[in-house]
Amino acid sequence: MQLQLSSETAEIETPAAAWGAVFALSLGAFALVASEFMPVSLLTPIAADLGISEGQAGQAISVSGAFAVLTSLFIASVAGRIDRKALLLALTGVVIVSGTIVAIAPNYEIFMVGRAFIGVAIGGFWSMSAATAMRLVPEHLVSRALAIFNGGNALATVIAAPLGSFLGGLIGWRGAFLFVVPIAAIVFVWQLISLPSMRSETRSGSANVFTLLKRPVVAFGMAAVGIFFMGQFALFTYIRPFLETAAHAGVSTLSLMLLAMGVAGFIGTTLIGGFLKEGLYRTLIAIPLLMAAIASALIAVSGGLAMTAFLLGVWGLFATAAPVGWWTWVAETLPDDAEAGGGLMVAIVQVAITAGAVVGGLLFDMSGYKLTFAVSAVLLLAAAALALLTLRSKRADLG
Repeated sequence: MQLQLSSETAEIETPAAAWGAVFALSLGAFALVASEFMPVSLLTPIAADLGISEGQAGQAISVSGAFAVLTSLFIASVAGRIDRKALLLALTGVVIVSGTIVAIAPNYEIFMVGRAFIGVAIGGFWSMSAATAMRLVPEHLVSRALAIFNGGNALATVIAAPLGSFLGGLIGWRGAFLFVVPIAAIVFVWQLISLPSMRSETRSGSANVFTLLKRPVVAFGMAAVGIFFMGQFALFTYIRPFLETAAHAGVSTLSLMLLAMGVAGFIGTTLIGGFLKEGLYRTLIAIPLLMAAIASALIAVSGGLAMTAFLLGVWGLFATAAPVGWWTWVAETLPDDAEAGGGLMVAIVQVAITAGAVVGGLLFDMSGYKLTFAVSAVLLLAAAALALLTLRSKRADLG
């Protein structure tokens, strides 16, 4: 009876795919990620204006990541039964507040408060993304909706740094941050119009994210996604020094290659839905295997420019599309705990990215890019093995 009622409620709430809301959230993802990474190309003017070191200015990214982790772990329990439409609108409002505070910050402390706010918005939005997609579109279209969400993410990743640099030179670093505010305001209005009411329902699952790890399929899956992102960012973080030293790429060539990676990633997010539909776990296993092969090939070609450019383009294709696969896995594995599962995954990914960057940096300083890329390959192979164990755990659950 209860199962039948839940099914009927879902049908009433989502009679058809709400694509307008999906694209509104994709633009929201663009605004979030653009805000998150805008400081990368603006560290020097920020430091000069606020009277701080560039290292201190760089903590603007660290503080947003830290607050994203905290928010992702606790938002499912703190938000309780709040209508998810109201919560998403509130998070978009936080983006507007963050951009405004950063743009007018008179000192470093206020600047960091503004950056903390964007971390809250990032953690909240991505924690809810899988659960939101499940309520906006029918089940068989969830992976497509998640791909559209991540399309906004991919686009922002491509243009955030060059856009920040261009706007910083044109209207100053404060103007660059303020530029995101009207975009977020458009997102707010679009969401207000297009999002259906998404009342929180009492479910059998728990809002405590850590209890989810008692299930082997969840524990192996979360370990796989964590190791995957650690391996990815152990290599990706140091692409620029690798290209400058091994491939002897100039500034224009470097910018073109990074842009090509971003464009390839955007294409990947549009194509991956079909592969996920044909075989979710096969895709989750294949992507880290292929990326491990690319990391090994980058060592073998020793910086040959043409082959390096090709390999990095293929890397971007797979790496940017991979999160769509893992968000689809959350929706499929934890249909009654998608918010808690999404929060746990966001926290794990943020920590893994930081760990990958730290480990990669230590190895790069100690022995150069070859050891760094080799360790990245090993980590990606481990991620593929853990994804395989996740599949076996799922089969064991099914009996």
